[in-house]
Amino acid sequence: MTNRLKKIFAVVIPASAVLAAGAAWFVTRLPASSFEKTGSQEEPSAQLVARGEYVSRLTDCVACHSVPGGAAYTGGLKMVTPMGAIFATNITPDRETGIGAYTLADFDRALRSGVAKDGHRLYPAMPYPSYAKLSDDDVKALYAYFMKGVPAVHLENRKSTIPWPLNMRWPLAFWNVVFAPSDVYRPDTSKDAQWNRGAYLVEGAGHCGACHTPRSLAFNEKGTDSHSAAFVSGALIDGWFAPSLRNDANTGLGRWSEDDVFRFLKTGRNDHAVVFGSMTEAFNNSTQFFSDDDLRAVAHYLKSLPGNAQRDGTPWQYEPTQAKALQPAGRQGIPGAQTYMAKCSFCHGADGRGQGQWVPPLAGAASSLVPDSSSSINVTLNGSGRVVAAGVPDSYRMPSYREQLSDGEIADVLTFVRSSWGNRQPPVAKGDVKKLREQTVPASSSPVILKTR
Repeated sequence: MTNRLKKIFAVVIPASAVLAAGAAWFVTRLPASSFEKTGSQEEPSAQLVARGEYVSRLTDCVACHSVPGGAAYTGGLKMVTPMGAIFATNITPDRETGIGAYTLADFDRALRSGVAKDGHRLYPAMPYPSYAKLSDDDVKALYAYFMKGVPAVHLENRKSTIPWPLNMRWPLAFWNVVFAPSDVYRPDTSKDAQWNRGAYLVEGAGHCGACHTPRSLAFNEKGTDSHSAAFVSGALIDGWFAPSLRNDANTGLGRWSEDDVFRFLKTGRNDHAVVFGSMTEAFNNSTQFFSDDDLRAVAHYLKSLPGNAQRDGTPWQYEPTQAKALQPAGRQGIPGAQTYMAKCSFCHGADGRGQGQWVPPLAGAASSLVPDSSSSINVTLNGSGRVVAAGVPDSYRMPSYREQLSDGEIADVLTFVRSSWGNRQPPVAKGDVKKLREQTVPASSSPVILKTR
């Protein structure tokens, strides 16, 4: 070995050792918590526990940490990723299988930083990049609720099916540095109090971006707040296309008023739409329980987000031409029209306009105007889940047609719907229907409904 190589190795090897040690420290360290110096907690007041229960509605923890037929917050929900399946965990105060041994600081690290008590990193399917914006007061209240307001249930957690080495979680420490916000919500002083409350709920507690914001190849949300044009601009998730929550006239809330948004979140329906797909669970256990002031704040904030006319296209206008083609003399030559008349028109109308707030229109619906047909296919194949408003199950529910219609028939009827009454989307592919038929199951008529005190 030459002297030159000896000198290089003399520098490189120690430097590499230092870098390796630094990296090992970084990926195994516990993030800081504002509650680190908080000593043993006094028995929380009933008011604090009640406040935490409300925060749990804002954050909708039950949606992921409960399954039909299971006890609330005991986990088990399967979430499929390109690498394998992961399962939501037990977050009841059981000391062995849940979070009963967590201190307030431990709870804070898991909630806002994505690091469990034993130091392992949580997958960002847990929306800690959004929860990072929660205030200390809300974190403290939520902790009080889970420790004193939720029954402890001993139920072992299910292991993920992600194979080694893909299941190593330490790289998430570096992912978090690049993609996960770490600061609590800071009010925008140029906006009023209602807007800021809405921003806190949408960007933080409600984690709306987790479903409604498109993701990059690294699985990060492309935007996390109102400063990004990609934030809540619509995204595909779990076989559903979560529409834009921005003021896009076709694929978003451009034709909705603030009152329309409020009514949708409060009652699950308005003249434009009825909740379906993943939004059903969010409504059943979360948004309908928001205070009216909070719902008004959410609506006010969302209506402030500009749309993107270039992406959204020419604003939709109703055209009755296709409705005329449904008449007996003209429908034979239109694939899907006869199926629509036989299976869909009684509820949604021959004109596609629906039945007010009870049955949503298909003419001009976001699901009919977005290029991605996943939601249209999914709800036709599997029907919609039960909407439970103010404790009362709905009477009108989209049925599953997977046993009645073939892949080709569903593709034809959806092609008709998505190209009628002013809707202008390309044909639905039979192969896309086949794929979702294999990957999805019919919606349950027995939804998860969290019952609290």
